Amino acid sequence: MSTFDDRENAFEAKFAHDEEMQFKVNARANKLLGLWAAELLGKTGNAAEAYAKSVVVADFEEAGHEDVIRKVAGDLGDKASDGDIRNKLAESVKTAKSQLLDEV
Repeated sequence: MSTFDDRENAFEAKFAHDEEMQFKVNARANKLLGLWAAELLGKTGNAAEAYAKSVVVADFEEAGHEDVIRKVAGDLGDKASDGDIRNKLAESVKTAKSQLLDEV
C-alpha cells in the first residue's frame, strides 16, 4: 500500500470513530435530559429510566435536537420553558462528552 492509501485509510477510520463518538454523546445527552425531565414529572426508578429511553428514541425521528426538544417540551408542559430545556440539553451534551472521555 502506498503512503496515500495509508493516509486515506487513517482519515476514514478517524471519521468513523468521530461519528460513532458523536452518536454516543447525543444518545447519552438525550438520556440525561430524559432523566432530568422524568424528575420534573415525578418519575423515579424504572419509570424514569423508561422515560429517558423514550427521549433517546425520539431523537431518531429527524436530524438534530428539535425532535427531542419537541417531545420533552410537550411532556413537561408548563413545568419547564423551551429555553430551560435547551439549556439543560446543552449542559447534558457537555456532561456526556466529559463522561465518555473519562471512560476511554
